[in-house]
Amino acid sequence: MITLSDEALSVLTRSYRPLVAVESWRGDELLADDIPVDAASEETDRSLRVPERVTLTVPRLDRGVSWSPVTDDHPLATNGQRLRVQLGVDLGGGITEWFQRGWYVVQETVADGDSVTVTAVGLLALINEARLVSPYQPDGTLASTLRGLVEPALTVVIDPTLTDRPVPAGINYTDDRIGAVMELLDAWGADAQVTEDGYLSVVPMGPSATPVLSLTGGIGGTIIQATGASTRDGAYNAVVARGTAADGGQVQGVAYDYTGPKRFGGPFNPLAVPYYYESPLLTTVAQATTAAQTVLDRLRRTTSREFRVSCVPHPGLQAGDTVSVTAGGYTDLPCSVEALTLPYTAGGGAQGLTVRSLT
Repeated sequence: MITLSDEALSVLTRSYRPLVAVESWRGDELLADDIPVDAASEETDRSLRVPERVTLTVPRLDRGVSWSPVTDDHPLATNGQRLRVQLGVDLGGGITEWFQRGWYVVQETVADGDSVTVTAVGLLALINEARLVSPYQPDGTLASTLRGLVEPALTVVIDPTLTDRPVPAGINYTDDRIGAVMELLDAWGADAQVTEDGYLSVVPMGPSATPVLSLTGGIGGTIIQATGASTRDGAYNAVVARGTAADGGQVQGVAYDYTGPKRFGGPFNPLAVPYYYESPLLTTVAQATTAAQTVLDRLRRTTSREFRVSCVPHPGLQAGDTVSVTAGGYTDLPCSVEALTLPYTAGGGAQGLTVRSLT
């Protein structure tokens, strides 16, 4: 969660007036420092390759300025323009606490009548659209390979607790750049997320055990519902990760799900229901076992108990945050925020969250 002062957090527990400020940059050049915004919202979904999407409604004419992109260097054109979004919490007495929500690439701008609709997406879009022109054959370490795939589009910051290791000889990535990034993260036992400051933070896989927010049904404008859908599709209770040792032999690591309703050996299926993951980046049993646990954690996240939440907008909450849920017979159930909608402007309605149980 984005850090806010105690005073701002206290304001968020009741009705408050949200504020938004949007700048446009192209490279190091500031194109506009105060884009007028009539309405704005953000949607984030961790299941997507590019999780974030921001939509702005801007007046076509404001203060003598046309916000319809008729030139290549217009602030809302789609030639590398990036939007820096800041949100504000009105503390009263003419005091506003501002903080940065994130950086977004302008994806599409459409003028219609008196308004202009702007769609911007998260910075991972730069990696997703940048297919490899020629085969990429890394000869360094996991860290240097990741930087080679991502930088200079995004600056990579790696948690020091992740142990770097050499990349095996003969690795060859052909075209899917972001796919290569995801494979590398799984093999490393890592997760990555673009921060509000616009860099790619790489950390060990696994959610925080400390909730940043408590969600209680029926209190403080919070409505929590457990969705009724349930399926066996995509549910596994084991992951088998395979790689190749230096001598050419196969290495394998297995991770079992021993908890929850789909646990190995339980009523879901007393036999293993495995998901297979293969990567040439795995050269030892220990590496394969770590990768198996990483993939298992990710798969469990997509099939665990789901809650839908409607609440007063919390502008500091981010996808991936751990929250506690008290509703439907559960008390302080730790959950991960998997998707969210956040209105940036007044009149945008409640915030919607999709959270999944971590236990």
